Amino acid sequence: MELNEVLKILGNFAPFSLSDDYCKAFGEYDNSGVIIDSGNSVDGVLYSLDFSLKAVLEAAKFGANLLVTHHPAIYRGIDRLNRADPRSQAIARCLRGRISVVSMHLNLDIAPEGIDFQLMKALGGENATIMDSLGDVGYGRAYKTPVKKLSALAAEAEKTFSTKHIMTFGEDKTVKKIASFCGAGCDEKAVAFAVANKADLVVSSDLKHHIIAELCARGISVMQITHYAAENYGFKKFAAKIKKQLSVPSAVFTDKDLI
Repeated sequence: MELNEVLKILGNFAPFSLSDDYCKAFGEYDNSGVIIDSGNSVDGVLYSLDFSLKAVLEAAKFGANLLVTHHPAIYRGIDRLNRADPRSQAIARCLRGRISVVSMHLNLDIAPEGIDFQLMKALGGENATIMDSLGDVGYGRAYKTPVKKLSALAAEAEKTFSTKHIMTFGEDKTVKKIASFCGAGCDEKAVAFAVANKADLVVSSDLKHHIIAELCARGISVMQITHYAAENYGFKKFAAKIKKQLSVPSAVFTDKDLI
């Protein structure tokens, strides 16, 4: 397959234009799309949430010359490449091994069945109110869920997200409504959204102390799932759908040190 053919299939699921539209509408920054173009036709694909040296080595081992990531391989400018730096090593190995890299970040977060949507689905949600909305897609969701105690919900989440690293804060209350934000998206704006939508629980990753304290002070409990585990759940579902549409071998890499 040619790289442009793969890009079309990826874009059908999560259009790259969504990143530009979201950044323009909400003042954000992103760097999705083709990050490294080896100039080769695509013989195999490896999907990895992160761009890392481990992922690049796994791609070479599998025989993939295209690495599709969620988190951008290069997010902002790089001043220099240093052979002691793992990211620099990963970039250099891609160039030497002629491995192309495509990153799907905000466009995959906010796609109709993207990572933010899949986080909601994993928690039992339907029919969300969207915080940052671009029509029927967007980021940050509030929704009703099957009624259960926070402790029971956290125990289920450990199995759903394949992680033992879940923390809860606040009262072990009965949860009827959740506000969730994939990645590290729970900020002051998200707190206001959760309050306005009468959420019993906020679910996100990488929460700052003052955000957790503010939510608990307002009577909203918090469940913090690792960034990797929470997003890898939806990323694997995306990869499974794309794999069916490609005519080349493909596989998914999960970094067990991070989940």
